[in-house]
Amino acid sequence: MRDIIKPKNDAESIEMLRKFNQDMLPHKFGKIGKAWVVFLLIVIAFGLYNYVKQLRFGLSVTGLGDTVSWGIYISNFVFFVAISLVGSLITAVLRLLGISWRSPITRIAEVIAVASIVFAGLIIIVDMGRPDRLLNMFMYGRIQSPIVWDVIVVMTYMSISVLFLYFPLLPGIAYCRDHLKNIPKWQKWMYKFLALNWQNRRGQYELVKKAEVILAIMIIPVALSIHTVTSWLFESTFRPGWDSTNFGAYFVAGAFMLGAGGVICAMYILLRFNPKYNQYITFKHFDKMGRLLVLLSLIYFYFTVNEYMMPGYKMKGDESSHLTELFAGKYAFMFWSVQIVGMIIPICLLFFKRFRKPFPMFIISICVIVGAWFKRFLIVIPTMLHPFLPMQEITEASKVYSPTLPEWSITVASLAGATLLITLFVRYFPIISIWELAEERGVDHDLIYEHLND
Repeated sequence: MRDIIKPKNDAESIEMLRKFNQDMLPHKFGKIGKAWVVFLLIVIAFGLYNYVKQLRFGLSVTGLGDTVSWGIYISNFVFFVAISLVGSLITAVLRLLGISWRSPITRIAEVIAVASIVFAGLIIIVDMGRPDRLLNMFMYGRIQSPIVWDVIVVMTYMSISVLFLYFPLLPGIAYCRDHLKNIPKWQKWMYKFLALNWQNRRGQYELVKKAEVILAIMIIPVALSIHTVTSWLFESTFRPGWDSTNFGAYFVAGAFMLGAGGVICAMYILLRFNPKYNQYITFKHFDKMGRLLVLLSLIYFYFTVNEYMMPGYKMKGDESSHLTELFAGKYAFMFWSVQIVGMIIPICLLFFKRFRKPFPMFIISICVIVGAWFKRFLIVIPTMLHPFLPMQEITEASKVYSPTLPEWSITVASLAGATLLITLFVRYFPIISIWELAEERGVDHDLIYEHLND
């Protein structure tokens, strides 16, 4: 993995552009790639089988009931919404701050954002039990309901995220259209259709840049809103642990931390299976992302302390039994593992440069991602088991929530589905933006417009 090399003259710039073009062309999967896709399809197929079973027999095939009406489906929804915020963090916030090193990882973040928000919407439909009733949300939804706000903001964020991914991708699609020859007809048609007659003209690039700035400005408040509104869904429900003015900021901080971990994980996997990317995603990028992850983790740590310290100090009423179960009861092992392994240890390790190298950061990012998923589990499940209003005449089974095989298989299938979308994108489209990378390396704009078709 080499440091960034900048061209010294026009001849080196032109040669660099040609090399970018060749390296960024998507390549066919090898045996490992094909096996990975088959594995994901099997996981998805098993999840679909169980979803058909759920449609046939209803939510009775799950562990959900009167007490716990939100289970791992909602935990998974919050997880997907959280990791989707990485698109606004890398592509919008860093862009508006003028951070140039973000160029090789921008599209990685955008793809993760789009795949995650798509499956966030799908998992909500799964949780409804009756997907045919989704239409009622649009026909009879009341603007006073936070659920309606959540639907609106999720759809808005999804639309902006797709455009944020698509517009800068146009030159790459056009290059695939013009230079990939021995490919199936459907693939040629796809590139031709998606390229929108892109001709690498200066005016087209200027339009894309203007659109990027507009979308960057738009996506930041929408990104903050999507997790804030999601937190309002919890806060407006009368349950211990959710009655917090800290919840919106707490959700947003955790989302940015998770998103950064997701990008680091994707960066390492790309380098592991395509050594050509070593010239573009360097130690510098891992070091910068490590520093960013530390900052975001410290912010999240601050909000976590605020979230639990004052309720834990007062230990009043039903909040007391809820917190006792988290701190020293049934969920104590999971709770402290999430805090220590998923947040505190990554913070401590990433302060040292030796741990901001690719493989250590990959392991750390896995800990952050897994810890973040179980954190969402802890936000939802223990709280649902401790309602403020006692429920009369319910069975003992209703007082315990245990996800069933259909629930787990559908949840895992949704994670596999998002991963498959990212995998297929890498297979058919350039995962690094050539023209943005060229600008980062200092290549003259006129050369980019003139030679990107060579």
